[in-house]
Amino acid sequence: MEALLPVLKSHPGPSVLLFSLLFRVVHRLLQRLPLPKVVRQDGFRSWKWRNLSVSMVHSLLTGTWALTCVVVWPETLSNIHSYHTPLSYLLVCVSTGYFMHDAGDIILTGHARGSWEFLLHHALVMWCFLYSLYTQLYVAGAVIALFVEVNSVTLHLRLMLKLAGAQSSSMYYINKFTNLFTYVIFRLCTQLYLTWYIFHNYSWLDHGGYFLSTMMVMNIMILIYFYRLLRADFFSRSKSHVGQNGTHNNNSKRFLSE
Repeated sequence: MEALLPVLKSHPGPSVLLFSLLFRVVHRLLQRLPLPKVVRQDGFRSWKWRNLSVSMVHSLLTGTWALTCVVVWPETLSNIHSYHTPLSYLLVCVSTGYFMHDAGDIILTGHARGSWEFLLHHALVMWCFLYSLYTQLYVAGAVIALFVEVNSVTLHLRLMLKLAGAQSSSMYYINKFTNLFTYVIFRLCTQLYLTWYIFHNYSWLDHGGYFLSTMMVMNIMILIYFYRLLRADFFSRSKSHVGQNGTHNNNSKRFLSE
């Protein structure tokens, strides 16, 4: 790992591109897995399922990796500006590669209009992560930001269950409460901590205004989606409304459906 780090640091752009291609390979491999019948019958659902499958792999990998980095190297939490380890730098490289791959998959398959929220999110993340990789600053902040991938596991599972028409299953019921818990702990609290850190240290942080404005946009997006999540899973008007809403969302060409 020590020998690999100088290569990554001297060529962050090509390194990210390499990991993006590796996620493309993962995408190809996952295409060999069978699809649920209801998903297989529709072209958009099939693409969305495969896209979410790659996202699930990324979330399982990077969410676990980010937590491990903080447990093994606690300084990651306190020195967000300048602290990093070889493994944390590699983590940010890998994750940036995923976001590049996912953005490319959405655009090249013609789903950009219905997935603009995801593309905006990916653009903001990639700019911040690439800044960290090229300057070797805020790498620890990027690692902490990847805590949200713990919640992304349950978010992706939720969407996949809806695609498969399994909103009435016990798995969906359990996952919606697990998803709520992880959303608050690993997404909202993570965003709150990073926003507080930038506010508290704004006077001396490099390009603090850029990162603060980025965080505020992300915060707005996350709160809006949290409201939509609560409305869809916990405050539906009636069972019939839920059924109609579920069917509508499954057929919708919008990637980020409720």
